[in-house]
Formats: sequence, structure tokens, C-alpha cells
Amino acid sequence: MFHVDWSDPQTLWLNITNLWLGIVTVLALGIVLVAIGQEWLARRRRVREANGLDAELSHMLHVPELGMTMADGGEPKRDRSRK
Repeated sequence: MFHVDWSDPQTLWLNITNLWLGIVTVLALGIVLVAIGQEWLARRRRVREANGLDAELSHMLHVPELGMTMADGGEPKRDRSRK
């Protein structure tokens, strides 16, 4: 079915080209699969680390009685658009 005649000078260049294209295709597929695997593992690692933070940082929950906190210590900014 897929008989390749390497001794035929008329089709040798075609056989060599097909061989190299097959090798390049397999290498490209391998690179893509490795990249997908690395991304998948990185996402799993991030999820695992985030789950560990949930138990440690339970004090970061929303508490309505505290009101809105401000990064500048609670001093409201003046609205400069109103004059």
C-alpha cells in the first residue's frame, strides 16, 4: 500500500521531501502537546495554591459592618469637579 522505492531516481527527491515533512510535522505536534501540558500543569498548580490560600486568609471575607475601607487611611477625596 505505502511502498516507497528509494532506489528510483525519479521519485527520490519526492520521497526525501515527504520524509522531512513527516518529521517536521511530528516535531511540531510534539512541541504543541508539550506546551499544552505545561499550561495545564501551571493552571492546576495555581488552583491548588489558591485553594490553600482560602483557608489561611479567611479574615479577608467581606464584613458589611466595617463599611467601605480606603487605601489612604479613610480620608475621602474632594470632588474637584464641583466648584
